[in-house]
Amino acid sequence: MADPAPNLLLIMADQMAASALPVYGHELVKAPNIEALAADGVVFDSAYCNFPLCAPSRFSMLSGQLPSRIGAYDNAAEFPSSIPTLAHYLRAMGYHTCLGGKMHFVGADQLHGYEERLTTDIYPADFGWTPNWDDPAHRYSWYHNMLSVVEAGIYARTSQLDFDDEVAFQGVQKIYDLGRKRDGRPFFLTLSFTQPHDPYMTTQAYWDHYDHAAIDLPSVDPIPLDRQDPHSRRLLELCGINQYRITQEHVRNARHAYYGMISYIDDQVGKVLAALRAAQFADNTIIIITADHGDMLGERGMWYKMSFFESSARVPPSSTPATTKLWTMPIGERAFRIERRQRRT
Repeated sequence: MADPAPNLLLIMADQMAASALPVYGHELVKAPNIEALAADGVVFDSAYCNFPLCAPSRFSMLSGQLPSRIGAYDNAAEFPSSIPTLAHYLRAMGYHTCLGGKMHFVGADQLHGYEERLTTDIYPADFGWTPNWDDPAHRYSWYHNMLSVVEAGIYARTSQLDFDDEVAFQGVQKIYDLGRKRDGRPFFLTLSFTQPHDPYMTTQAYWDHYDHAAIDLPSVDPIPLDRQDPHSRRLLELCGINQYRITQEHVRNARHAYYGMISYIDDQVGKVLAALRAAQFADNTIIIITADHGDMLGERGMWYKMSFFESSARVPPSSTPATTKLWTMPIGERAFRIERRQRRT
């Protein structure tokens, strides 16, 4: 008798740089649940997104096609329903497909192969963020703003915390519901969080995970605007780099809060994994943790994403294999060969 198909749990973070995770060598950031998964599985050292921007990167990952082939050029580009996704293929193979959290689908179709959504999205699905490509110097009110660096720090509550708390709660509940139902179908559950995306805000509890004086600064100092390459210069100007004087303390605050946000995400991962174990799914579930893109975090004086420098474009896929088989999963026109092995005791 053939072994049952494994369940698939895809956990995504938004703007989580691989370089900021302990599994990739960061000595300060605390993410024990992600570390435990990596120790029992596979870490991909050289994975890069095809387009370091939320919507295009996600469309590419789900469809297995380059953004240029599907017209995904910005965060207001429609993701056509005619393009099949990983969720469509898995559903055709008999999987129950379910999405909770952010996926930044633009257009009327908010499922794209998923049978159900557990939450709304945190970003609008209309075309309100369409840029005017004929006026590239125009700066939009919704665009990244260096104020998120200047005002980085401790906050009692943020909309991102509200959203991610709901994603974790609904995800845990769905796992228990699947455990009760057990209709014989494997599941593909995607839980997508919005942190550690800027603005760089975290609670006192997560701020206190770290010694402020120990927060590391960028390894590459800011490069004067007139010496930046044209694309980097345009990104900096669009972010309003000249509107504020960015001090070393601003940089340290932003990175400190960003690390706190990663620790928060790690705690949500822990809640989901605890539910997976309690529902007795852990032994037949492949868990994949990744991000849509990274964050420059002040390297070269740059922030956020939209460049193909390492901190922006590198993503952290790690996977926990469950049994002894070989699986191939196409993501973003790359085939990741996941060697599934027995868990270590």
